[in-house]
Amino acid sequence: MRALLATCLTASLAFASPTYASDLADELAAYLDFASYTEGVIMVDQLTDDILPDVTFIDARNAGEYAEDGIEGALNIEWREIVDRLDELPASGMVVVYCNTAVLSTQAVLVARLLGRSNVLVLQGGLAAWTAGRD
Repeated sequence: MRALLATCLTASLAFASPTYASDLADELAAYLDFASYTEGVIMVDQLTDDILPDVTFIDARNAGEYAEDGIEGALNIEWREIVDRLDELPASGMVVVYCNTAVLSTQAVLVARLLGRSNVLVLQGGLAAWTAGRD
């Protein structure tokens, strides 16, 4: 996961001005130094029946994939829209973001957490893990 984050962050820094890029790099490095390997991640088996009613699920896939299948009651916010639609995420309570395998949702969660939403988590393994774990 760290390799994916580093790649995404490096790519985004390429488009920033040198001064801003340096400041942003410092902030991101501080965030990554503080974060543990499991920071922002939840496993399917941790989502027990007693807490599920209080969880807000966000499907980070595109509208077509969302229409085909997903977790019942999930809100569809495509991963690329997370900045513009951040206010649709509850500011409190557990928010779990998923996609098919957790690649796109990881990017959405990183952005949401960097924008101050510490209650947002990635569903490890995505919808595939959810489907396998809930059978």
